[in-house]
Amino acid sequence: MKDFEELDPLFESKTIKPSFDYVHVILAILLFGDNPEGLGRYRLKEELIIGGGTAKSLVKKLKEEGGFIEVHVKNSNNKQQIKSKGHVLTERGLQILMKIKNKIPLLDEGDVSSLKNFIINSEISKLYYCLVRGAADRLKSGVEQRDAAIRLGGLGATCLIYNGNELLFPSFSSGQENYGVKINDKVQLYFKTKLVNVNISFERGDVIIIGSGVNIRKARLAALNAALTLL
Repeated sequence: MKDFEELDPLFESKTIKPSFDYVHVILAILLFGDNPEGLGRYRLKEELIIGGGTAKSLVKKLKEEGGFIEVHVKNSNNKQQIKSKGHVLTERGLQILMKIKNKIPLLDEGDVSSLKNFIINSEISKLYYCLVRGAADRLKSGVEQRDAAIRLGGLGATCLIYNGNELLFPSFSSGQENYGVKINDKVQLYFKTKLVNVNISFERGDVIIIGSGVNIRKARLAALNAALTLL
């Protein structure tokens, strides 16, 4: 992946190719960042929707090949005692976390009732959305993002671009990335409010990706994998 070349060694193997993908690595680092007291392998397996063996391999690669995580250690009775809370990010892990968040500063659950017009089968779908900085010029028809979402078990993905004033459905008949169809004011306000709540502002060329899935974890993987096609 061009924007995260330091992750490439995690996928190098002389024998068996890893069964996890870049989206699992990126999400794992985000999850470790959200759990500074430690994250265990079982929880990681559940959150990433991967098997136990894959989770074990991923943790090993992140620790030994990447140096991104380390075993959680806590001082107890003046002695260092290894706790069973799993792993935490190292300094190098925190650096890659910051790099990820510079590209994808927001990844959050979406409200189905507010965004139901963007998805098929809204009655069975859960939603996650993410903000991808400055990626509008890499967005083509949106089919690649939809396919990436489905490949990870999602139901699909919808992309919106910010042209400096408002969010639009992208249309590329003019050959300009900021040309498209304005979305309704309710959805405009929904996303702008979400960003304000976490002290983030839209920038011209930003892309919002809304991923859908039959459960929230699949929706999150769908949105994030779609986002990675733009990096």
